[in-house]
Amino acid sequence: MADVLSILSANYKTVGLTVPSKTPYVAVDPTLYQGDWTGKYANNKSFKVTVSDVTGFRAKVHYQSDGTSKYQEVLIKDKSFRVGDTKFTLTATGKAQIKNVVTDPATGTTFLDTAFATQAR
Repeated sequence: MADVLSILSANYKTVGLTVPSKTPYVAVDPTLYQGDWTGKYANNKSFKVTVSDVTGFRAKVHYQSDGTSKYQEVLIKDKSFRVGDTKFTLTATGKAQIKNVVTDPATGTTFLDTAFATQAR
């Protein structure tokens, strides 16, 4: 339990407290999100985000990077969604920003890894 709390605490310090959005959930254009999104982090580690079954403001997402594989159903709001500790934000048509909280297994410290992804058409 202490590990979970320390991870949450470190995440708040790294990302900062965010003010909850007051905008309602609204249906999104599925073509803006659906498909494969790929990119590389600064350490040259590649990632892939597959978005499927976009209906209204809901979608199914599969995130893959360096041995990590996460499946999740997400809610899209304010042009973004979260998969575990990874945040996807649509920045323009076919372009997105990916932010991933990474914990160093040796030291236990966390940092925010930011990258950009492009949508395969």
